Amino acid sequence: MNLCDHGPVDHEAATLAPALEEALHGFTRHLTLERARSQHTVRAYRADVTSLLAFASARGCDAPADIDLALLRSWLGEQHQAGHARSTMARRAASVRAFTSWCQARGLIADDPGRRLRSPQVPHRLPTVLAVDEAAQVMDVAEQQALDGDAVAVRDRAILEVLYGTGIRVSELCSLDLLDLQWESRTLRVMGKGSKERVVPYGIPAQAALQAWSAARDQLATGDSGRALFLGVRGHRLDPRAARTVVGRLTTAAHVPTLAPHGLRHSAATHVLEGGADLRSVQELLGHASLATTQRYTHVSVERLRKAFDQAHPRSGEQ
Repeated sequence: MNLCDHGPVDHEAATLAPALEEALHGFTRHLTLERARSQHTVRAYRADVTSLLAFASARGCDAPADIDLALLRSWLGEQHQAGHARSTMARRAASVRAFTSWCQARGLIADDPGRRLRSPQVPHRLPTVLAVDEAAQVMDVAEQQALDGDAVAVRDRAILEVLYGTGIRVSELCSLDLLDLQWESRTLRVMGKGSKERVVPYGIPAQAALQAWSAARDQLATGDSGRALFLGVRGHRLDPRAARTVVGRLTTAAHVPTLAPHGLRHSAATHVLEGGADLRSVQELLGHASLATTQRYTHVSVERLRKAFDQAHPRSGEQ
């Protein structure tokens, strides 16, 4: 019989019971050491599970075994009432399902209630991508701004060229070290999700931008710069938030849709597919664990083809 009272309680002030606290720490170690999740993912999962466990502890639950499906649904319902977006609720439900699955695997619960927890359906949205000429326009603006040799502008041009020229994630870009650059082969050694390493090629424009940045890097470097390839204005390793600001500013300056770095990744993948690359090659380029993730870019290409067809073909619409 479950010990938890599912009535309303102010769980924000709740202190976790020792067994719940121990389970939280164990799950965090599992994500970090066994699953090799990124720091960002670990923080998000830990925050979601902490919210659940505070909710449970405030209702008298002392151990993971006290958590049942009714409590999970009650907690998720509270997320809805708080006005969280569907995507946030879906992510939180996924975090909790991962936690309860881990608890069962560790023998902390006999039956996994998370298996029956349904999360909100998130509407599928096609990613925003630039047209090829729009991407070229952004790169031209970045190059023009770097002509005076200002170190930050030179760096920003290299950031844009690498993100679009390789399709890597912004976290991967910021993690690059000087030794990850292979000048002769024009490749980057990238550490992706789950600490999986891959080698990514880049083109001549990115090579030129990287060479210019390599020559200007000392203008920003300090004793704290270490081996980081890209640096912030204070000489530390570039932060992903700063990279997002750079991409947003330059896409706006180029009078194209304002993008985050992931938009350049979407654009790169779409343009490579439209250029004739096969899905497996694009999967390897992007570092996707599943081919299904890569396949969404085919939908983008089809959508763009449909738009062009509807605008150009004389028999695309009603006669």
